[in-house]
Amino acid sequence: MLEFKILDLFQGAATLMAADPTIAVARVLLMLFGIALVFLGAKNILEPLIMVPMGVGMAAVNAGVMFLSADKMGTIFVDPLISDTAMLIDILQINFLQPIYTLTFSNGLIACLVFMGIGVLCDIGYVLAFPLTSMFIAICAEFGTVATFPIAIAMGLTPKDAASIAMVGGADGPMVLFTSLILSRDLFVPIGIVAYLYLSLAYGGYPYIVRFLVPKHLRAIKMDLKAIPKVSKTEKIGFSVITCTLLCFLFPVAAPLFMSFFLGVIIRDSNIAPFRKFIEGPILYGSTFFLGLILGVLCEAGTILNPVVFPLLILGMTALFLSGIGGIAGGYILYFFNKGKYNPVIGIAGVSCVPSTAKVAEHEVQKIDPRVIILPYALGANISGVITSAIIAGIYITLLR
Repeated sequence: MLEFKILDLFQGAATLMAADPTIAVARVLLMLFGIALVFLGAKNILEPLIMVPMGVGMAAVNAGVMFLSADKMGTIFVDPLISDTAMLIDILQINFLQPIYTLTFSNGLIACLVFMGIGVLCDIGYVLAFPLTSMFIAICAEFGTVATFPIAIAMGLTPKDAASIAMVGGADGPMVLFTSLILSRDLFVPIGIVAYLYLSLAYGGYPYIVRFLVPKHLRAIKMDLKAIPKVSKTEKIGFSVITCTLLCFLFPVAAPLFMSFFLGVIIRDSNIAPFRKFIEGPILYGSTFFLGLILGVLCEAGTILNPVVFPLLILGMTALFLSGIGGIAGGYILYFFNKGKYNPVIGIAGVSCVPSTAKVAEHEVQKIDPRVIILPYALGANISGVITSAIIAGIYITLLR
């Protein structure tokens, strides 16, 4: 007669009992953390487009651990370590998210699709309206992306790993994924997780940086909206295609990112309605959904307990913090250069989390005086930040690859 144990039926519980205590505790905590992310995303405290699918994936993957063989535990969600062709063909037929991961995630395609969607949402006219100030703010707001690199080296990371985690300072998730996939394939899973967790938290943390560094009377400085020049669609398209070609020529390794972003911008300004609806709808939201879901199911306890994750958490936070300070510093420089007629809060928008940081800047000044509107200037810095962070990614990849 066959011996039956109740835990043989409920393998998630069985693997939890059989696992190392550290792994077991981590699994439980990650399940709870995933559930919390879902609620925080649903309540719009964190970014729902990423946090809801990521939270569900995180909770499910740590709950759904099973016995793959007599001496091996795992899941049938995705295996990021499989690269052998024969093994890959087998696992594509077993792990249900493996085809999406292999064909869109592990090669950076999903980052380019998200970037294309971001391009469709961006009005490049704000950059052309204030080209010098926008680019200056964006360069200042890359302070964390540059300064974190030597800090990471000092903490023992390799130059490639240091560059990948430093890219979190640009607050551009697709850029971090693309860079880490090329330079730090072994660490891109924890780096990607750190990046998207912090990018969502940046929306909640940056207002405090603004309030701490910019006094109320400076937050209330009004910008001259009448001075905003009109930019024609022809000028926008011309700038986009020429800049795209030039950047692809200078940094071919990052050409997929440049092409994706500027293609989205050009489609927006060319009034190609079917393409625009397709990119800003199915492509952007579909790729964002699967990006969050894949990141969630990659958050297995064993991955998170990797000793390298803790310094990555510290460095990611440092990069975002320094970039915020750099952006505000750039705002102050323009404030003094313009003899007090420039609102320094615009500086925070140079951190290229489109359009979150621009909305943070606008919200913080509106709380002081609802008549103050800085959003056009903030969006110019914000979109410039996307371009500068792509350029820095291209520089890092070219020098270190």
